Amino acid sequence: MDFPKLKSIIEGLLFLSGEEGLSIKQIAEIVDQRVELVSDAVEEMIADFMNQGRGVQILKIAGVVQLGTLPEHAAYFEKLAYSPARTSLSQAALETLAIVAYRQPITRVEIEEIRGVKSERAIHTLVNKDLIQEVGRAEAIGRPILYGTTKSFLDYFGLASLKDLPEPGLFEDSENLEEETQMLFNKLDGQQVDLGSTDQNDFDHEHMDNNYEIHDEDLDS
Repeated sequence: MDFPKLKSIIEGLLFLSGEEGLSIKQIAEIVDQRVELVSDAVEEMIADFMNQGRGVQILKIAGVVQLGTLPEHAAYFEKLAYSPARTSLSQAALETLAIVAYRQPITRVEIEEIRGVKSERAIHTLVNKDLIQEVGRAEAIGRPILYGTTKSFLDYFGLASLKDLPEPGLFEDSENLEEETQMLFNKLDGQQVDLGSTDQNDFDHEHMDNNYEIHDEDLDS
């Protein structure tokens, strides 16, 4: 395998691994190359990204390699997170929220196994809207993040506790997932609810029956 191709593959792997990242050893096993060669490729990629003025950087944190954004661009990311175009949750985010509510604590990988598609963007949206949060780490390789719902989630739906959620047997697999999601949110709340108009952190429930608004930036599939 030539060096440029190796770096290209590593970049794709880091993108797919998201916030959990990959160790040099894991990358080497996936690409079937020597650890030393992979390490050299990562170091060269770090320099390449910096020299080319890329909008992302490669970070090495606690033995894990991952893609990250640039701190100096943080103000623009905040504008994206709270832009008016993101006032509603996408179908992807709704499905993810429902899965977390019923299966928590749950990892991103487990969510994706149920949904059948990548869910990192949906999770990021829900964290930004304070509907889910990190509640711990799983006892598994890489210690992946466990997600659970927040107090804001309970307040939003007027629930005293998670015991008040209807039909706890839902969301065991991806079959009829969209229909089950619509049924759940129709039962929980059929009216428009404001999650905080001051920061435009709105979750639009108007016309909830089969009329969810979907935004391209929230889609994971």
